[in-house]
Amino acid sequence: MSQPENREAPEKALPKAPGLLRSSGLVGMMTMLSRVLGLVRDMVIARYFGAGAGADAFFVAFKIPNFLRRLFAEGAFAQAFVPVLSSYRQQGDLKSVQGLVNAVAGSLGVILLAVTLVAMAGSPVLTAVFAPGFVDDEVKFGLASEMLRITFPYLLLISLTAFAGGILNSYDRFAVPAFTPVLLNLTLISAAIFMTPLMEEPVMALAWGVFIAGALQLFFQLPFLMRLGLLPRPRVDYRHEGVKRILALMAPALFGVSVSQINLLLDTVLASFLQTGSVSWLYYSDRLAELPLGVFGIAIGTVILPNLSRKHAAASKEEFATTIDWAIRLVMLIGVPAALALSLLAEPLIATLFHYGEVTDRDVVMAGQSLRAYSAGLLAFMLIKVLAPGYFAREDTRTPVKIGIIAMVANMVMNLALILPLAHAGLALATSLSAWLNAMLLWRGLAKDGAWKAQAGTLRFYLQLLVANGALAGVIILLSNPAGAWLEAGGMTRAADMATLVLAGVVVYFLALALVGVRVRHFRRQ
Repeated sequence: MSQPENREAPEKALPKAPGLLRSSGLVGMMTMLSRVLGLVRDMVIARYFGAGAGADAFFVAFKIPNFLRRLFAEGAFAQAFVPVLSSYRQQGDLKSVQGLVNAVAGSLGVILLAVTLVAMAGSPVLTAVFAPGFVDDEVKFGLASEMLRITFPYLLLISLTAFAGGILNSYDRFAVPAFTPVLLNLTLISAAIFMTPLMEEPVMALAWGVFIAGALQLFFQLPFLMRLGLLPRPRVDYRHEGVKRILALMAPALFGVSVSQINLLLDTVLASFLQTGSVSWLYYSDRLAELPLGVFGIAIGTVILPNLSRKHAAASKEEFATTIDWAIRLVMLIGVPAALALSLLAEPLIATLFHYGEVTDRDVVMAGQSLRAYSAGLLAFMLIKVLAPGYFAREDTRTPVKIGIIAMVANMVMNLALILPLAHAGLALATSLSAWLNAMLLWRGLAKDGAWKAQAGTLRFYLQLLVANGALAGVIILLSNPAGAWLEAGGMTRAADMATLVLAGVVVYFLALALVGVRVRHFRRQ
C-alpha cells in the first residue's frame, strides 16, 4: 500500500501528548476490558474442559508461544525498540523513522518465520522440554504436541502485532494496542462454544482459536499505522544502524525483562510432574493475579517507557526521576489493595468465576492456595513493570540481566525447597518471593544511579495507604462468608455476593483515601 506523499505531515499533525495519568487510565480501561473478557474466556474453558488432561495439554501448548511472546515481543523487543524509535523521532524526521520501521519489520519477520517453522517441526521436542512430566503420559503428550503445531505460529503473528503496537505507543496512540488483546479473548470464547462440537478432539478448537486470534490482532492494527504514514514496507537489513542498536539491546534484555515470566514457566515445568490438575490450578490462579497486573502495572509501564525515553534523550534527569517516583506511588495505590483482596478472597473468587461444569470443589480449594501465594508477590510483579523501564529507557539492559539472573536462581532454589511441603502452591510462593528480590534490586539500582528519588511527602503517603488498606481488610472480613458457603451457593448467589463485596471494598478504600487527604490531583503529570 502506498504511503502519504508528504512524509512530514503526519509528524507535524501530532497533537500534544496527553497527561500520564490520563494515558495510563485509557490503557487501563482498555486492558480492563481485555482482562474481564479473559476471565470470561477462562470461565468458558473451565466449564467445557475443567482441570483434566485436555485442559492441562492446551495450557502447555498455549503457554509456550505465549511465554516466548512475553519474553521476546512484549518483553525484550518492546523494551529495546521503543527507546530506539523515540531517539529517531527526537533526533530525525519521519523519513528516518520510516527507514527504521521498514528495516526492523523485514529483519524481525525473517527471524520469526524461521523460528516458527523449526518449532512446528520439532513440537514434540519442545513439549518434552517445557513439560517433561507429560512424556510418560501418552494422552497429554500427544495432545500438547499436536496443539503446539497449531498454536506456535501465534508467536510470529503476535510479535508483529507487538511491533506495530510499539510504533503506535511511541506516538502516544495507546488505546489501539491496549484494545487488541480483546480480539484474542473473543476468538477463544467463540472457538470454545462454536468450534468444539465440530472437532474430533474437542480441545483442539482452542488451539485453532489461538491461531485465528493472532492473525486478527495483527491485521487490526495495520490501518492505524497507515494513518501515521508508517505502514511498514519490510526490508531485510541487519546492517541498519537502528536494527543493530535494537539487537544489541535485546540480547541481554531477553533475560532481564521477563524473569517473572521465566519463573512462571518453570512453575509449569515442575507442575507437570505433580498430580493431574496442578498445571490448571496454577493457570487459573495466575489468570486472576494477572488481572490487576495487566490493568494497572503493565498499563503504567507501557505509558512511561516512551515518556522516559524522550526525557532521557532530552537529558531531563530530574523529570526522569520524578516520573519513576510517580509510577511507583501509583502502583502502590492500586497494587497493595489488589494484593490484599486477592489474598483474603482467594477461594471465593475462584468459586465465583470457575466453579461450574467440570470444575470440582477440590479444584477451587487447590487453585485458591496458589492464588493466595501469587497475591503475596503481586505488588512486586507490578513494581517490576514500572522499574524495569527506568533502565531500558536509558538503554541499560545489562543491569536488569544481572538482577534477573540472581532472581531466577533464587526462584529455582525456593522452588525445590517449597515444592515438597506445599506442592503447586509452593511453586507459586517461590515465584512471588523471587519477584520481591527482583523488584528490590531494581529499585535500589535506580536510587543509586539517581534515576529515582523519593519526593516530598513519601512517609505521609505510605501512612495514608496503611489506613485505607486497613479499612479495606476490615470490610472484607466483616462481609465475606466462609469458604465452604461459597462452594455450596449457586452461581447467581456467588456473583451477587462477590459484586457486593467488591463494590463495598472499592467504596470504603477510596473513601478512606479521601478522608486521609489523598487526591486525584496528586497523581496528575503531563
